[in-house]
Amino acid sequence: MNVSDATPPGPLGVMAYNYAVVGVQKGGTSTLAVTLNQHRLICQPPDKERHYFDDETVDWSAPDYARDYSAPRRAPIHRLVGDASPTYLYWPHALERMRAYDASMPLVAVFRDPLERLFSHWVMLRSRNLAWPDWPDFLTEWPHTSLPDEVPDPAEVRTMRWRHMTGIARGFYGEQLQRGFELFPRHQWLLLELRSMLGDFEETVHRTTDFLELPRFDRVPPLKNWHAGADVVPGTAPTADDVSRLAEVYAKDLAVFEELSGIDTSAWPTRLVLDGGMDPGELAARFARKVR
Repeated sequence: MNVSDATPPGPLGVMAYNYAVVGVQKGGTSTLAVTLNQHRLICQPPDKERHYFDDETVDWSAPDYARDYSAPRRAPIHRLVGDASPTYLYWPHALERMRAYDASMPLVAVFRDPLERLFSHWVMLRSRNLAWPDWPDFLTEWPHTSLPDEVPDPAEVRTMRWRHMTGIARGFYGEQLQRGFELFPRHQWLLLELRSMLGDFEETVHRTTDFLELPRFDRVPPLKNWHAGADVVPGTAPTADDVSRLAEVYAKDLAVFEELSGIDTSAWPTRLVLDGGMDPGELAARFARKVR
């Protein structure tokens, strides 16, 4: 892919999606995607999250990409249109389906401390509907200890519920990258980290536009935290034991992630708890301030 101002404008019509932000949920994907959509060469899609490759109702033996995976071109100058669906990185077979669609597709992933991501995931669910399980049940309904290989039979478990309740599974970043690197070469991946992105948003946006072979923004749009979680939700607060146990669940995978990604996780609470640099009770107390 080579995008430049010298490329003649194409006709209006539809555009095939040609890059994707694939993860992780509650990791800043909305903030990044909304910012990129303000680039003059990027077409804003009808929906930020297309959720095509995690759609189990599609006939994946004969997908109709032209009909189902395109977006209206909004201006002749537009060159790229992105799908920011943060489920793709962990969803069984989503990346395989993406490779079949376009083996050269550039992929972006933004990572966040797995314990903070997990708690934010639960806060999001509770803020939307109190019928979603309280924290203790959220941890026990799908207590994955590794990345799931298959989506459960929808006759037994509603796929939408499994989608929302796989909070623990989404934190196995090492396994997700192992699978991702087997399907797409490393140079097609841009791996970002939430703390760094928020600390220097302009540089992160420049890195992303460079990766997508776009000219840089003359002025990067101001940072805005899109889809931030509720300030407080009703429920049961995490305990120090919860934090300690979950950190151990992630310990082996976190080491794999650190090796594969090269991302510095030394400031991540999960790493600090595992290494003794943070008391689990301190993190539990921080989480508890969002629960009443």
